[in-house]
Amino acid sequence: MVQELSSNMEDYLEAVLLVAGDNGRARITDIRDMLGVKTPSVTGAVAALVKMGFLRHEPYRGVELTPQGRAVAEDVKRRHAILSRFLREVIGVSARTADIDACKMEHTVSRETISKLHAYLHKQTDK
Repeated sequence: MVQELSSNMEDYLEAVLLVAGDNGRARITDIRDMLGVKTPSVTGAVAALVKMGFLRHEPYRGVELTPQGRAVAEDVKRRHAILSRFLREVIGVSARTADIDACKMEHTVSRETISKLHAYLHKQTDK
């Protein structure tokens, strides 16, 4: 059974992926700083994601994505990159606005739309 994740939970997984060090672990404080939230919010989300099987957490050693968590995080990161690139390169939105809007859109856009945007951007690159 595939577990439905909220957009906030997806953001936490993506943050772990982005701030993880060479050892593949992210510190709670790094996740907090990246997302601009309070420490208790991070610890609560981490505990929930551990329970769902998306993260492993060892106190004082950091947070690590499970294979299932990594797959979700990489998918969110990919959707974000495609949307941000489209907004910047095709529509001409500033990089900052594109990043903010892509973060909002990445959770709601359909797989079909992402696939079509990806194909469109590749077609533009190949010209």
